[in-house]
Amino acid sequence: MAERLKAEKKATAIAKVRNVPTSPRKMRLVADTIRGVEVNHALDLLKFSKKHSSVTLETLLRSAIANWEAKNPDQSKELDNGNVFVKTIMVDSARQLKRVRPKPRGRAGRIRKRSNHITIILDVKNAEPSTSQEN
Repeated sequence: MAERLKAEKKATAIAKVRNVPTSPRKMRLVADTIRGVEVNHALDLLKFSKKHSSVTLETLLRSAIANWEAKNPDQSKELDNGNVFVKTIMVDSARQLKRVRPKPRGRAGRIRKRSNHITIILDVKNAEPSTSQEN
């Protein structure tokens, strides 16, 4: 049981970035486009996207790919064959900076400057044959 979990953990790679100064709603629009997509295709989507959030996600995806390569140096062909994909991408809200802007008639309006945390998990499509060999 423990060896199976260890093999599953080795096949996945995780990358996180915290306190990105973009609202989570805007970041999720870009994150939804690469969820479940093969890694090289996801890089192309992010590179040619006009959204500002795509720059941060592209950097994070490259970090996740480097983490996967460091964990699996003998399986570099999987990356070229297109078997590595974005298994999970989570965009969670982080701290908010609260500011005040003057409004008419002596009132004040609240401005919330939002930020987010992003987590990307990569996995291999053909992970099933490696688990069947252990049994």
